[in-house]
Amino acid sequence: MQKQPEHTAERVMVVEDEILVAIEIESVLDEMGLTPVGIAADKAGALRIAEKADIALVDINLRDGATGPHIGRELAERGITVLFMTANPEQLGKGVPGTLGVLTKPVADTELRQAIRYAVARRVAEHDIPPRSLQLFESAA
Repeated sequence: MQKQPEHTAERVMVVEDEILVAIEIESVLDEMGLTPVGIAADKAGALRIAEKADIALVDINLRDGATGPHIGRELAERGITVLFMTANPEQLGKGVPGTLGVLTKPVADTELRQAIRYAVARRVAEHDIPPRSLQLFESAA
């Protein structure tokens, strides 16, 4: 029996320098019926694939340093829904303007799926309740 996609229109990019983590996230996106558009390990790679994405899952500490917040801000300015995933959420302070929130890594599969569902709902202007594992930024509340 084939799974029905939860949502098919959203294209998601993964900004993560740990390739195995990034591949696992892409697998989850694929299982959810979303379209993974690429993996970037640094700012240059992220900006290169940004035009293909509606949603971005962004780590903070990447191959080129702690560029995640800068990437998130720039992607949000381009109209991309940004969700941070990091082991160091305190590095984001009260958040990055225009971005949604942060998941603390490691993230359980269920929590990841709930957060992605929430990001999709916010993207398509549907009302949804954020999962407990997602810390929303004040600007996104």
